[in-house]
Amino acid sequence: MGEKYVQLTNDLHDYLVRVSVRESEVLKQLRIETEQLPESVMQVSPEQGQFMSLLVRLMRVQRAIEVGVFTGYSSICLADALPAEGKLTACDVNEEWTKIAIRYWEKAGVADKIELVLGPAITTLGQLIKAGHSQSYDFAFIDADKKNYGIYYELVMELIRPGGLILFDNTLWSGKVIDESVADPDTLAIRNLNQQLIQDERINLSMLPIGDGLTLVHKK
Repeated sequence: MGEKYVQLTNDLHDYLVRVSVRESEVLKQLRIETEQLPESVMQVSPEQGQFMSLLVRLMRVQRAIEVGVFTGYSSICLADALPAEGKLTACDVNEEWTKIAIRYWEKAGVADKIELVLGPAITTLGQLIKAGHSQSYDFAFIDADKKNYGIYYELVMELIRPGGLILFDNTLWSGKVIDESVADPDTLAIRNLNQQLIQDERINLSMLPIGDGLTLVHKK
């Protein structure tokens, strides 16, 4: 039996990007600037950003949540796909990184669609629930500290409407999820999340080998 998937070599990945990704000049500039940071690996890839943007357009999302902004590449992809009246609530704790994000949001012309909330996302999401916003969001992207993925999931599930979509980044975690010799807190948290999702009858899900693993969760 042959392979069930295509080995994505660097050359094949370059081809994929060249023939399918329409990266704006602003996004390109942001990607290049972010690559100078020690934490640049945290940035989503251009093809992942474009895929998320397409999902937002297909779903005609009006209200979205992002947990983990970094330098704002994914925020631009999401906000640009929202209608003029759409809103993205962007949660992060790092003022230095989000200063870069704000600068590029303004360059991209999407700053008016984004509300940045600096502080622990658990607190922010809890406050949104207390304020009566349960089941009022269409879409969420979670790409933050892995140890809290399970907590973020339950909070966002409360905020997302039935039929809404949640995306988790890094769910393949560079392959460490299947290496039993690896037992650091982040790896264990992602393994636990993946088990939590497959056993949750409230959702439909699909894990895709995009970037470092992207899991789509559809709330029934």
